[in-house]
Amino acid sequence: MALSRTSPVSAPAAAGTNDPSPSLAAGPSILDFRPPSSAPPSQPSSQPTALGSRFPGGLLIADRGNSRLIVVNDAGRILWRFPVHGSLPPGQSFSADDAFVAPDGRTIVANDEAHQVIDRIDIATRRVVWQYGVYDRPGGTRGHLHTPDDAYPLANGDVVTADIRNCRILEIDPAKRIVRQWGRTGVCRHDPPRTFDQPNGDTPLPDGGLLITEITGSRVVRLAANGHVVFDIHVPVAYPSDAQLDRDGSVIVVDFSNPGAILRVSPTGHVTWRYRVRGGARRLDHPSLAVPLADGTIALNDDGRDRVIVVDPATNRIVWQYGRTDRRSRSAGGLWIPDGIDVVPVGIFTSP
Repeated sequence: MALSRTSPVSAPAAAGTNDPSPSLAAGPSILDFRPPSSAPPSQPSSQPTALGSRFPGGLLIADRGNSRLIVVNDAGRILWRFPVHGSLPPGQSFSADDAFVAPDGRTIVANDEAHQVIDRIDIATRRVVWQYGVYDRPGGTRGHLHTPDDAYPLANGDVVTADIRNCRILEIDPAKRIVRQWGRTGVCRHDPPRTFDQPNGDTPLPDGGLLITEITGSRVVRLAANGHVVFDIHVPVAYPSDAQLDRDGSVIVVDFSNPGAILRVSPTGHVTWRYRVRGGARRLDHPSLAVPLADGTIALNDDGRDRVIVVDPATNRIVWQYGRTDRRSRSAGGLWIPDGIDVVPVGIFTSP
């Protein structure tokens, strides 16, 4: 989620009037991508490096203010970065606000909502190999997006994304066809699963369903694989962002505000834990994504304070940090508006 995002509106600007059909081919693009094969993923290095216990495979950070992606280990060493010379299509710049490693470990999918496109990046070559949307041209008609967010790569090679201002969630295949859509293009109303009101999160779930976050009304909706609503809850935050499902079935969601907050909410809407500090070093400023880790701690990007941190819910203390608090920087150990994170599997990133 971008720190500069405007306040919620009742309808998307420049949205199309017709929903694309599942067989509709997406609009023009200069890039192509073929779905994953059964071959093992290519890796920058053949020998994995022990990276520590919290992020054994590294942590991918969408460092939006610095127009880059980096992967760091527990010690803060950069293992991989993007872009490099020749990474981007001619005439384009890069400002991704979220990025996620594909299940096959070969590519990263990054949504660049400021430029209205989704990029698929080959990890080994560090080049954009597929792009959906029309660069710098928001819309709701064929091949267009309007403020795409949380573009997740799926195991079948498709990408699912929340198209915020068009009030829809799309599943897009490698041929750039919309193969599934949740919500109606341009209809911004909370009535799941038929319509959604400015969805900014669409987390894929192990059972094939989705966890959808809606800005307007502060709603989190869990959909089953068949599209039916499992639960639909209000979360008590001013601006919910990118809800995640924890292993016990509870929801982890942040408040994209200042001071911001992290909440754990039951499937019935009961708050079981809250982290909100109003001042000092532990205060959050527009956090946009919090991810529960295997050890019970929670990693999150604290966009407005230029850092990624790990919070221990048992003590409400920050137990790990990358980035210098309130000091935007591109130098070693620095960040500027880190807007997305992804915990990386072991063996993909092993060298800078």
